[in-house]
Amino acid sequence: MTRLIAVWALILAWGLALAGTVHAADKLVHASSFKADVRVATQRQVPILVLFSSPDCHYCATVKRDYLIPMHKDPAYRKRVIIREVTVGSISPLTEFDGTITTEGAFAAANQVHVVPTIKVFDTQGNPASEAIVGLLIPDFYFGYLESAIDEGLRKVRNPK
Repeated sequence: MTRLIAVWALILAWGLALAGTVHAADKLVHASSFKADVRVATQRQVPILVLFSSPDCHYCATVKRDYLIPMHKDPAYRKRVIIREVTVGSISPLTEFDGTITTEGAFAAANQVHVVPTIKVFDTQGNPASEAIVGLLIPDFYFGYLESAIDEGLRKVRNPK
């Protein structure tokens, strides 16, 4: 009987560990160093898409769940964009594109983000590469807005003037 309980405990522990791994994959990567992201973006010749969000924003959760996490998981998008998340108002440290140390909240303020969700696409120099997408807008067209912003970012990164 003790052996049976031990086996069930191991199965349960393994299942919980696996569920935690799957759950972790269902999140966006939080920005920590845009300077490091730029090295990868430059290699791949792709822009960096940043979701500015807040923890209590249900529209942010919708944008992540319905659009950005599926894009982040899709191997085809790895050839088109790097996706990061920044929490507005957070004091978590963040390295900016030029190597300056700041916080997520200060980075959001410097980029004049006052409404969440806001999406901005940056080129490999840290310059805006498309118009910001502010709010959820019309959900039926939101994927098209994202695609358009990514395409504009790709054009600017791959064909700088």
